[in-house]
Formats: sequence, C-alpha cells, structure tokens
Amino acid sequence: MYPIILQINGFAIHTYGVFVALGVLAGVFFAKFEARRVGMPEEKILDLCFFIIVAAIIGSRIFYVATLPSHFMSHPLEIFMIWKGGLVFYGGFIGAVAAALLYVRIQRLSLGKCADIAGLSIPLGHFLGRLGCLSAGCCYGKPSDVPWAVTFSHPEALAPLHTALHPTQLYHSAGNLAIFLLLFSIRRKKRFDGQIFWLYVLLYGVIRSGIEVFRGDPRGGMILGGLSVSQGIGLSLAAAAALALLISWKRRKSPAGHGGNQL
Repeated sequence: MYPIILQINGFAIHTYGVFVALGVLAGVFFAKFEARRVGMPEEKILDLCFFIIVAAIIGSRIFYVATLPSHFMSHPLEIFMIWKGGLVFYGGFIGAVAAALLYVRIQRLSLGKCADIAGLSIPLGHFLGRLGCLSAGCCYGKPSDVPWAVTFSHPEALAPLHTALHPTQLYHSAGNLAIFLLLFSIRRKKRFDGQIFWLYVLLYGVIRSGIEVFRGDPRGGMILGGLSVSQGIGLSLAAAAALALLISWKRRKSPAGHGGNQL
C-alpha cells in the first residue's frame, strides 16, 4: 500500500509507525476511561499501560526476529527498525502479561479488574495497529483471486509485489474491532472480574488461528503436525481461557462462591 506517508531529505514518516502509535494512544485513553468507570486509580493504570507498552514492543520484536534469524544475523541493525514493520502479537502479549502481573502485584491492584480493562483496550489498539501492517505490507496473505484481494506495488512494501494476496491485515483488523465492540457491549453485564479478559483471549485465539490459514508470510516453522506457531499458541490460549471461564463460572454458582477478583 503506502509504507511512507512523508519523506523529506532522507527523513521518512512511516505509515506503520503512525498507525501503531494511534493504536497505543487509543488503547491508553480507553484504559483511563474504563479505569475511571470501574473505580480504579487512573494514574496507576496509566503507569501500568506504560510498562505494558514497553514490554509488548520488546516481546513482539524478539518473536519477529526469531522467525527470520538468518536475515537479522546478516543485518543486525535492522533488529531495531520497528517503524518499518515486524512485530509479532503473541510475543508482545506474553511480554505484556509478564509486566502486568509484576506491576499489579507490586501495586496491590485488583488483578481481575486490571485484566478486564486490558481485555477491552488491547483489541481496540490492535484494530488500528493492523491497519499499519496493511500499509507496510507485513503479515501479508497467500496469493488469492478473491474479489477483495490486495496487490502491493510500492518498492518498500514488505509483501510480494504485483501479486494479488489475501488482505489478512484487514481480516485481523476487522476481527479485533468485532471483539472490542462485542466486549464493550457486555462489559456492564459481566458476572465476575476477569470475565472480559478471558473472553478476549478465547475470541482472539480462535479468530487468529483461523486467519493463520490465509497468511503467506514466514510463519517460523510448523508444530503439532501442521499448525503454525501462532496457531498453536492461539488455540492453547483459547482452550486455557475456556477452562478459566468454566472454572470461574462454577465457583460463582457454588454455595461458597462469590463475585470479585476471580481471574
């Protein structure tokens, strides 16, 4: 599509970086709004967002570099050029969860409420970030003749040029928007803290695993007899989320069960 918005005297503003920044800002502002609604300290939630963002960028870049080790061994400086594209969501998710668990424990915040805020903020930001993937050409799809296929022609695009491809970036973006809208519509009806987060993990894991079928970029090898790494992680997390929801639901319905922080 259009990897560069503006270029003057060697200085370039990359579309990917702009959309990722917009996604981060949208997620942070929504997290602040939701924290106020549920009675969480806004300043601590903003601090949590900062640590999550840093950990997510590091984790997502590490996972991406791991999928193309020979390239980055030959071009080590490109490891740090994240504005050109190349962030693996599940790497960022793992990094973000680790940072969040540590911060929440130190600050003695409600883990379930913080998780639910994240379960709404992440898909909102991810929706915008995936539009950046489309502009850069990363996370591209397999060749396709569907009417909505996209063709990249810009020489700096990361996708194969002049070939009709599945617009997997748009599939991801639409999936995240649908998740956000669904969870936003039911957030006031949740039965226990942590429910929104686990629903997000379940829905995203299933949607992501389905979209992986149409991905054409390097997937980092196959596992479990034909699944991509992202499919394996997504389905595993979806199963874990379904189990967590079932256990939490049963605890709530048991005579000794009660609502509250049940992540």
